[in-house]
Amino acid sequence: MGKKQGIGFFERYLTIWVALCIVAGIAVGQYIPAIPETLSKFEYANVSIPVAILIWLMIYPMMLKVDFQSVKNVGRKPKGIIITCVTNWLIKPFTMFGIAWFFFYVIFKTLIPADLANEYLAGAVLLGAAPCTAMVFVWSYLTKGDAAYTLIQVAVNDLIILVAFAPIVAFLLGIGGVEIPWNTLLLSVVLFVVIPLSAGILTRISVVRRKGIEYFNNVFVKKFDNSTIGGLLLTLVILFSFQGETILENPLHILLIAIPLAIQTVLIFFVAYGWAKAWKLPHNVAAPAGMIGASNFFELSVAVAISLFGLESGAALTTVVGVLVEVPVMLMLVRIANNTRDWFPAK
Repeated sequence: MGKKQGIGFFERYLTIWVALCIVAGIAVGQYIPAIPETLSKFEYANVSIPVAILIWLMIYPMMLKVDFQSVKNVGRKPKGIIITCVTNWLIKPFTMFGIAWFFFYVIFKTLIPADLANEYLAGAVLLGAAPCTAMVFVWSYLTKGDAAYTLIQVAVNDLIILVAFAPIVAFLLGIGGVEIPWNTLLLSVVLFVVIPLSAGILTRISVVRRKGIEYFNNVFVKKFDNSTIGGLLLTLVILFSFQGETILENPLHILLIAIPLAIQTVLIFFVAYGWAKAWKLPHNVAAPAGMIGASNFFELSVAVAISLFGLESGAALTTVVGVLVEVPVMLMLVRIANNTRDWFPAK
């Protein structure tokens, strides 16, 4: 992984940047409507081409950081991988569905119209079916996690996303009564998982062979830092330029969406973290296992929400609220993990 880095300036204040993008996007939509109107014309199979390009700028650098050759070491310490896989794929999507459904259809029934509740549920499901790929390396570092083992956990999750993401999303949204165009869902997986994943693997192999792993980790990957940040910020501004009317008419909905997402994040962390404690795993494996499930691959969730439901949808709004919520909640969980280090056996 190269030299470890703590949480950077951009990541630490991600919630603030998202809030600023909300304001900027709404302003663009209200005062320069020609911009979203023009962008909406560039679509193919319900996929916004400008947004797709920006999403690739975010996801591709993340895929570069994952060494899929590490998967060959998966059998050496199977318990941590079992916790990660079961929590992320057999528990997390279903608890997210249950919590979101309960809040949007029961607790907030009088506050959220039924059609919006359907879209908010869809966005929550997309978040729940996509465990973290990039930020987990930061959370692992902040909890003094085993970097090599975290890499294996992330690599395994990314491979599972290829085959499990679409069926789980389709199944849960079908239960929730949300119609899913399968062709668009599969196209989204190809566009935002298969293509950047394949490109990342091929680029990594090529550069490492020519320049070495140190150059790759410390020079090549860092060239893409600004593209990731720029892609995320521009995507959010574009998204909120389409969401302006929805937010201005329902400003309380941001908070209503955030509540179940925050509860889900904390719940999943303690499911994996508590399981690791019960199995007496070391803290440097237990903490990252909890963090991977608790945090989300929100870039993928945003991309698929836009593809399936559109830039103006409640589903897209929900996935972006996930970005808004994630950093402050995850920093709280990092503190909890560090304060409970003595729950676990010494290495």
